[in-house]
Amino acid sequence: MSERTQSGVVTSGTGGVWNVHLDDGSDVEASMRGRLKKSNAGRRTDGSLRRDTVEARSRTQKLAVGDRVTLEHEGGATGAWAISEIQPRGSCLKRREPGGGKGERIIAANVDQSMIMFAAANPEPHPRMLDRFLVIGEANGIALRIVINKVELVGESAARERFAAYERAGYPVHFTSVKQRIGLDGVLDAMAGRVTAISGPSGVGKSSLLNALFPGLGLRVAEISESVNKGRHTTVGAFLHPLPVPPGGAVVDTPGLREIGMWGLPRAELDNCFPEFREPRDECRFGNCAHMAEPGCAVLAAVARGVVSATRYDSYRKLREEIETEQTN
Repeated sequence: MSERTQSGVVTSGTGGVWNVHLDDGSDVEASMRGRLKKSNAGRRTDGSLRRDTVEARSRTQKLAVGDRVTLEHEGGATGAWAISEIQPRGSCLKRREPGGGKGERIIAANVDQSMIMFAAANPEPHPRMLDRFLVIGEANGIALRIVINKVELVGESAARERFAAYERAGYPVHFTSVKQRIGLDGVLDAMAGRVTAISGPSGVGKSSLLNALFPGLGLRVAEISESVNKGRHTTVGAFLHPLPVPPGGAVVDTPGLREIGMWGLPRAELDNCFPEFREPRDECRFGNCAHMAEPGCAVLAAVARGVVSATRYDSYRKLREEIETEQTN
């Protein structure tokens, strides 16, 4: 590209000003140029159209952290850069607008995997909330890992027992203690060369973990409010940090979330977002089995035998009821 045209990845943005890490290693601020070309909206990297293409092509594509963009130098005394194109996305991690909104919010674009991080204690982990994070990642086609931090508070064996259902479901689970530097090497190896989004509730130690792995990041660390046992928000928006080589790759530090909502997931596809359901559901008597109360449901039989976690199944039931309520209103 010429000196007046550059490519890079969006690392953060606020107030209409976006920070972009250019391919040459430098960082610049840039503004969005008018309406971007609609031809890229709704397309994957192979040029195929996503399911939401009809809607996406009728509106301007929203820029997100992790997007690869083309910039043009506007010249003049200010030397300003403007984003002229959002390049096709390979993946997108999104959720429902917070506060009961009926739109979607893009958390990050072009991520290779999401690490969903909870604490073993302080704040107390809520498996149903963890299941929501996992379902959203599954629905977006993102590879998933779970990190259980602060294991020193309960003991590693107790933490492993509590989250054993997730390992049985096929998820890689990392048990870590930033204070005692337990399990950090495994997390670092899993992040090497990949773009990883770190998600989870506030106060579970996301920033502390990243600071321990990559001291140069210097992220703010959340404090725990003793009165409500919830973390105070320290990240107000997603921020992508390019990682040194080795290991290479990047990490997207996402805001601590106190609510996580789904939007646009057909209820018939929810069972596919529970990996442990996939094998038994093929044995269900009815092809359109909802796994709620149907006769001959192999998923219900697997729950009864203890092959599928009853707690995970309870999350499935509540999420399906939630989706049905939303889609009928």
